[in-house]
Amino acid sequence: MINDEYNLQRFVAAQDPVYIDALDVLRRGMMCSPYIDFIFPRLDDELDVSARDRFGIRSLDEARAYLAYPILGNRYRECVRALSWLADLEISSVFSATDGKKLHSSLTLFAEASNESALREMLDIWFDNLADEETLARLDLTA
Repeated sequence: MINDEYNLQRFVAAQDPVYIDALDVLRRGMMCSPYIDFIFPRLDDELDVSARDRFGIRSLDEARAYLAYPILGNRYRECVRALSWLADLEISSVFSATDGKKLHSSLTLFAEASNESALREMLDIWFDNLADEETLARLDLTA
């Protein structure tokens, strides 16, 4: 049994019924707004009030636990790989402006929580190799 100190099972429960569809849609070069909060989670305090506490990540340690959680980490990496196949597209053709910002924040959070080059590569491809400053500030990593 996996130690679920951060109640990461909440993400699994949200993803299970829609993950295959979400990945399929992403592979076709789109992303459904209803899925973004639990497919590409980000720091809790920048979430919309409706999603707060439900799909927010509260720390780098929780983000590391998310990536280490076999189902969630593998799914996140699979979605990032799907994004890499869309590298020749403009982010605005795949994500709405709001969802693009959410993706930027999520990639920044998980890139800071890990040494995974694929996350930094997506920041490079779609965000000019710039981390999301708001996320860094919330993590207190700006100076």
